[in-house]
Amino acid sequence: MSDETTRENGAKVDAISTLSSEERAAIDAMPYEEAREKLVQAVKALEAGGLTLDQSMHQWELGEALAKRAQGLLASVRAKLDAAQAEQSATAATAGTQSNLES
Repeated sequence: MSDETTRENGAKVDAISTLSSEERAAIDAMPYEEAREKLVQAVKALEAGGLTLDQSMHQWELGEALAKRAQGLLASVRAKLDAAQAEQSATAATAGTQSNLES
C-alpha cells in the first residue's frame, strides 16, 4: 500500500497528510517572517469559517507545519545567542590578563 495519494490538482500528498511534498519543501525553506505571516493567514482562514472539512484540515495542518518551522527558527537563533553569550562570558573572564595577551 502506498503512503501517497494524488489530489485533484495532481499534487502528491501523504495518505496521512493534507500537505503536498511541494508545500512541505516550501515551508522548510521559509524565513521566519514569511512562516509567521502565512501562519496568521491560516489561522484567519480557520476563524472565518465557511471551509469544507477537507479545507479546514488542510489549513490546520498548514498552520501546524508553519508554527513548527517558526519555532525551529527561533530555537536556532536562541541557541546561537546562548553560545555567543557563553563565549563572551568566557572571554570576559580573561580580558586584560597576561594569558589573554599571549594568545
